[in-house]
Amino acid sequence: MDKSKLGFDDVYDEFYKKVGRYVERMVGKEEAEDVTQEVFVKVNKGLEGFKGESSLSTWIYKIATNAALDKIHSRSFQEGTKRVSLEAPGDDAEAENKGICMETSLTAEREAIRNEMNECIREFVDKLPENYRTVIILSELKDLKNQDIADVLGVSLDTVKIRLHRARARLKEEFEAGCEFYRNEDNELACDRKSEDSEKNEA
Repeated sequence: MDKSKLGFDDVYDEFYKKVGRYVERMVGKEEAEDVTQEVFVKVNKGLEGFKGESSLSTWIYKIATNAALDKIHSRSFQEGTKRVSLEAPGDDAEAENKGICMETSLTAEREAIRNEMNECIREFVDKLPENYRTVIILSELKDLKNQDIADVLGVSLDTVKIRLHRARARLKEEFEAGCEFYRNEDNELACDRKSEDSEKNEA
């Protein structure tokens, strides 16, 4: 996008759905629309003064992150709103520690397997502490570089690296404790949730 010809309508068209999905992962479906609208009110007000010191997407995601965190920390959210699971099945979601990587062209059966795994991954990501969940979503699901994440969150690059390392380690522990990984008949990585009995036996 040519920054010299930035218009709010163009920015809205390019980023609204992306930001909406990101915000939903942070605050849940019930609150996502209101928070996303709030984000773009701020984008509209600030766009004229945007100097291009960071990328446009980094600037927008910083606004979105701050708005989402404000909502999470609000009394009304903490008292009455529960976060829902991450976005509906179908989005690309990667778990680096398990090397989960599936073909882009999938049969219906493979698609079902992938969706089941994504549901599992989203559930575990959703359980992470807020600071870990945020960096994982920005890195793995929004594909931002570490420096961009640092700019979005207003923290150092080293802090981002540490949080990502700890978040991935926590996810690895959760995956290994809660999932049975195996190769299906097509030699693709698949998983089943462990039963309560098997978890008790391991304990």
